[in-house]
Amino acid sequence: MFNEPTRPTTPLPAQQPQVPFPTDGWPIGQPPGHVESALNDLLDRAFPVAGDGTSTDPSAEFGHSLSFVAIHHGRLVAERYGPTSGPDEALISWSMAKSFAHALVGIAAAERSLDIHKPAPVPEWSDSDDARAVITTDQLLRMASGTVFNEDYVDSETSHCINMLFGDGKADMGGYVAALPAERPPDESFNYSSGTSVIICRILADLYGRGPAFESWMRSVLLDPLGIDASLTFDDAGTWVGSSFLHASARDFAKFGLLYLRDGVWDGTRLLPEGWVDYARTPQAEDEDGSLYGAHWWIRPNDQNVFYASGYETQRILVDPEADLILVRLGKTPVELAANVDTWLDDIRKLFSDR
Repeated sequence: MFNEPTRPTTPLPAQQPQVPFPTDGWPIGQPPGHVESALNDLLDRAFPVAGDGTSTDPSAEFGHSLSFVAIHHGRLVAERYGPTSGPDEALISWSMAKSFAHALVGIAAAERSLDIHKPAPVPEWSDSDDARAVITTDQLLRMASGTVFNEDYVDSETSHCINMLFGDGKADMGGYVAALPAERPPDESFNYSSGTSVIICRILADLYGRGPAFESWMRSVLLDPLGIDASLTFDDAGTWVGSSFLHASARDFAKFGLLYLRDGVWDGTRLLPEGWVDYARTPQAEDEDGSLYGAHWWIRPNDQNVFYASGYETQRILVDPEADLILVRLGKTPVELAANVDTWLDDIRKLFSDR
């Protein structure tokens, strides 16, 4: 289901002049006084400790909680870690990597290497008689291409996602996805697809190089300016698996959230084109569960000011412009407990907000 796009009305806040950007490390602050006690209670629920000081992780409510950080007004004001993780522990992004791919497309568009409103440069789709020839990069970013892809994480017999990441398609994931047929005309349906993100990453690789060349470009234009120490996974064809595989610490994932909270500007330098963050956080579609989707970012249905990167097992980078707040949560949560984590994050977020 597609929505009539309505641009966000909540402005993205600027960095306070006295607060440095965290390129070399987060400036430290304290949560507001009225927040601290309730915040600690909420963190204790997700990172439980028994009376003898030993961890009781996992919890029946959340599963394994590995890392949490809160950034308020540009300062690190709270963090908590499980027994096997810490501030420098690099953890998997899963689909939060898709939001990094969104940033890279914006950078490529700003460099005028890529026009997102023209047909996507996918060689397998270039025949004018092919129904896929009209699919644009914009439609790929909004998961509206109309191509076949079953995003199932359990049934390996029917899942294109499992087959792409771990099965017959894993050597050349972009080639595997590009061979899948059109199911509907573009912009007729919403279909969340890791394959779509891999196609986007292959488009970028065709522009900037594969494997080490792509990684060098990504580090130079995005990771290094933010001071993010991340590791990337490539398939055998040299395409970054930007649907699923970026490892970084919770503190570094929060830096990426800050880039979007600051409208793509970092320490006085615009890294993302003007309007690119608004494009990401504008609701474009609604899935069968009522969740809202923009362009490789999700939007909270209960508060459309809030947008977030989301990954399997309930990885989250949550960005709240009105509260000038970023929350990062990393863990291993079964799908049936995911709603508990999202409610918990909303409870934390509301502590910092008057809404």
